[in-house]
Amino acid sequence: MALPVEFLGGISREAINELPIRRYEGEVRLVETPADLEKAAADFAGERVVGFDTETRPAFRVGQHYPPALAQVATGRAVYLFQLAQPEGSAVLAALLGSPTVKAGVGLAEDLRQLQPLFPFTPAAIVDLGSVARRHGLERSGVRALAALFLGIRIPKGIKTSNWAARRLSAAQIAYAATDAWACREIYLKFEALRLL
Repeated sequence: MALPVEFLGGISREAINELPIRRYEGEVRLVETPADLEKAAADFAGERVVGFDTETRPAFRVGQHYPPALAQVATGRAVYLFQLAQPEGSAVLAALLGSPTVKAGVGLAEDLRQLQPLFPFTPAAIVDLGSVARRHGLERSGVRALAALFLGIRIPKGIKTSNWAARRLSAAQIAYAATDAWACREIYLKFEALRLL
């Protein structure tokens, strides 16, 4: 199906900046214990679609590179944050990434490529929302632009370059990470409603 006419022009930075700021306000679970892992796995198993994203410690020198430090998964009930320095969560993440549950996000090919050295998995049911948007003629296809255009909200980006490898994440980092994954799930559901998938 073609993109509805009201979305064809995309959205300008100025228009995005006029939108209300919105952050995820539901339950956020930092997955740390075996009970947390069990709860996350059970929630994932009951979902048709989840929002998926990763965060990586920024590199400020040429040639410097860090592996992903955080993986975020949004369900209809909560957002789960997996600190990847703790390998306990990798089996749950690998099972999710290989399951028929749709994983929706932006730039997922790169996220998955960077996760592969951390733990083995065979990706299935991956939907890159940016690719879907570009296929429909939208030039700006990042999470922020898509959330603005399709959800009518502005996602703040200020904390993006913080240290995601920190042992203890700040409240601002947790809110930012949860919001990105939640927004990806909401954008997917909107695309589905508009028959853009």
